[in-house]
Amino acid sequence: QVQLVESGGGLVQAGGSLRLSCATSGIIFSIYTMGWYRQAPGNQRELVATITSGGSTNYADSVKGRFTISRDNAKNTVYLHMNSLKPEDTAVYFCNAKFRYEYWGQGTQVTVSS
Repeated sequence: QVQLVESGGGLVQAGGSLRLSCATSGIIFSIYTMGWYRQAPGNQRELVATITSGGSTNYADSVKGRFTISRDNAKNTVYLHMNSLKPEDTAVYFCNAKFRYEYWGQGTQVTVSS
């Protein structure tokens, strides 16, 4: 059974930082491209960042220079370090695992107050 469990969301003031974690089980984590997506109320789900099995990263323009995605293959966990948070970063953040199949976590709420 595949599980992706996000944690680390919460309420933070603008300019603050959070670190999201996504712990996985049931997949060969090291071969998966891992990603973070987010969905704000009334908006479509959008890509935030991805990291390949080889460690190559990709970021949405809106988060470049502020967010960093990383992975720990020994812990089967992917992280999203978020700095200089803005109110427009408020959303539910979802973890994604993609190889031949695609899996999603249930999401964690991030709220940034102005």
